[in-house]
Amino acid sequence: MHLLLCLWALEVHSSVYASIRLYSPRETMGFTDFSFLVKKGRDMRRFPGHRKVFLYLKDFCDWFRLREMIKFNTRVEYVGMIDSLMSGNDIKWIVRSKYMRSEKVMEEEFDAVVVASGHYSWKGKQIHSHIYRVPDPFRNKVVVIVGNSISGQDISLELVDVAMEIHLSAKSLEISEGLAKVISKYDNLHLHPQIESLCEGGRVQFVDGSWVIADSIIYCTGGIVVVDDNRVGPLYEHTFSPSLPPLSFVGIPNKVINFSTSHLKLVAQLLSGKRSLPSSINEFYHSKDVAGIHKHKTHDIANFKKAEANLETYRDSWDDHELLLFAHQSPHFIQLGPDAFDQ
Repeated sequence: MHLLLCLWALEVHSSVYASIRLYSPRETMGFTDFSFLVKKGRDMRRFPGHRKVFLYLKDFCDWFRLREMIKFNTRVEYVGMIDSLMSGNDIKWIVRSKYMRSEKVMEEEFDAVVVASGHYSWKGKQIHSHIYRVPDPFRNKVVVIVGNSISGQDISLELVDVAMEIHLSAKSLEISEGLAKVISKYDNLHLHPQIESLCEGGRVQFVDGSWVIADSIIYCTGGIVVVDDNRVGPLYEHTFSPSLPPLSFVGIPNKVINFSTSHLKLVAQLLSGKRSLPSSINEFYHSKDVAGIHKHKTHDIANFKKAEANLETYRDSWDDHELLLFAHQSPHFIQLGPDAFDQ
């Protein structure tokens, strides 16, 4: 097993404004093996600004020598399982990536894949064809269909008389004669290449530079992990699919404080064989339905109460110094010496 982390910096308008500060204290925002400490010459407030967070992550990366494992300006274009006859009994993955500055394409083999794309990028409705039943919920909507296989074609045809627009995204623009006839027949059915990115405001960007503002995306791609009104599953602890353990997702839960730390620990434990998955987790999703929890709130971890009573001062007014000293002695906080950081 070897490790690859691909980062592709899209040139998009960030949601970070100049004066933004953390809404949680630094003690809760750091990794358990690398405390978010105060450093001289930087923002020393307990709720620092975004620049301090960036520098903390940079320190983390340098301390653990992660840069040599990261491929910057690299986009993952394909992830798929290798045929079991070729890889033996163990599941193997092929990852195809492209270095954007030179257009160089690489294919590498891995034992596991962690999808860490987060959940804040697109706020429209996303479902899998496994969930789709009838066209009426998409009446007068702009819908993107991903995949032009049988299910993608069938659902597109069902929606042409209901939806405002249907945009069919396909791996190849070389389509069958039958599909070409259908597209030419309906003014509201359009063919596009693969999706490049999902952006704020419902924007769906395609690899040829074209884009649409969509209300919904329907994935007609096959697979065992599906999306239904922002419910992703079935996933154990919001992370692993029991039927395909080498595939995991980090960053799906909402309303959390640094929940990714526990996610990453779970990933490490499972991939190292120190922990195993249950055979079924259907009871978790069933309990949500019985409790009347909407599907789009499946991954809400907590119900935060914001400090509305002292909105102007809560970041700088606190009296818990003794509790803070006690917390720093906890084994959950690594005890780094004074030489841990460059002063």
